[in-house]
Amino acid sequence: MDLQEWKEMSWLGYRRGNGSPGIRNKVLVVYTVECASHVAREIAGQAGHPDVEVIGFGGCTDNAYAIHMLLSLVTHPNVGAVLAVGLGCEYTRAERLAEAAQERGREAAYLMIQENGGTLESIRRGVETVHRMLEKLKDTPRTPMGFRDLVVGAECGGSDFTSGLAGNVVVGKFYDMLEELGGTPVFEEIVEAVGLKALLLERAADEKAGRELAWTYDKALDYCRSVRQYSVSPGNFAGGLTTIEEKSMGAFAKSGTKPIKGVLKAAMVPPAKGLWLLDSTPDPHFMQFGITNPNDNEGLMALISCGCHLTILVTGRGNVTGSAVAPVVKVTGNHETFTKLEGDMDFDAGLVLEGEATLEETATRLGKYIGSVCGGRRTKGEVLGHKEFCIPYKYQEKEAAIRPCEG
Repeated sequence: MDLQEWKEMSWLGYRRGNGSPGIRNKVLVVYTVECASHVAREIAGQAGHPDVEVIGFGGCTDNAYAIHMLLSLVTHPNVGAVLAVGLGCEYTRAERLAEAAQERGREAAYLMIQENGGTLESIRRGVETVHRMLEKLKDTPRTPMGFRDLVVGAECGGSDFTSGLAGNVVVGKFYDMLEELGGTPVFEEIVEAVGLKALLLERAADEKAGRELAWTYDKALDYCRSVRQYSVSPGNFAGGLTTIEEKSMGAFAKSGTKPIKGVLKAAMVPPAKGLWLLDSTPDPHFMQFGITNPNDNEGLMALISCGCHLTILVTGRGNVTGSAVAPVVKVTGNHETFTKLEGDMDFDAGLVLEGEATLEETATRLGKYIGSVCGGRRTKGEVLGHKEFCIPYKYQEKEAAIRPCEG
């Protein structure tokens, strides 16, 4: 694969006052409790602009995981402005989210429904605020970006036998290319590495990374045993997979072949360039909160919270989801799935199994497609208006620490 062409590929990103540039320029309407969700959605809907997104946390009681997630998302590179909407009783404070966004150079404001006359008046004021923000974002400075500036996340959803033979393998080859260009690939789903501990440790970049990977793997395996559930589903069986180990081999392929620098937690920006594993399994705490990856959107949001400019969702059986904040590129290794769901799927890696293209050619084509998305091309999910998100209750160690590395 000739990387010189990719080194020269560039697009205009959005410069941020504090932080890395983004590939989108969104206004984020964030609700801090389920009681405020209707008002937030109405504000975004009545604003009538495709770059106004809604995310939020439904819980009223304190959960550090959710708060760290929200703080990371309001300062995401793709976000230019934030309106935080609260009711007034909840633990998660709207004013703190707005302050965090302002501190990182974003336009930001907040409103409390209890202090603003209730539903209708809060919606009116919120829409006015969003319209002012949209006008200001028109003047956002642009700056050149390339693959070296990208953080890209990847996960699987609805895997079948083609995922491990084509879909994930093509993404893995693209990840190798991205790493060689100085970019930052991130992959997740440690619960889909069951049976692969030796392979994980062989890929550790150094001794510290090896300790992180070993602890993360052991914790995930203990977690799966404790809840008596592994990350394999009836849909996977219908797609030709037979065991979690078989699925794991396919899922791991999306990481490529480069050394793994270490382990990230949700809301933790990679401390250096290179390949990273995101651990989204709840940390041990009497299992009070959380189940790992209750749906694909939870995993996508965890990747996005680490600063991923975009994410890749590999699916053999098909998926229609998108995500708030960052584009989702849906890749399938099953040509039949691509044909059947062409209105939703972005990239057909199944041509490899059809004998119409090599893995390297297909990975190169995927890189070109991702470059065009970074340059402004809308993914199928963006065109259709898919803006799903999921932020659950979950327990995560303070400061996203990987415990075995503290000593």
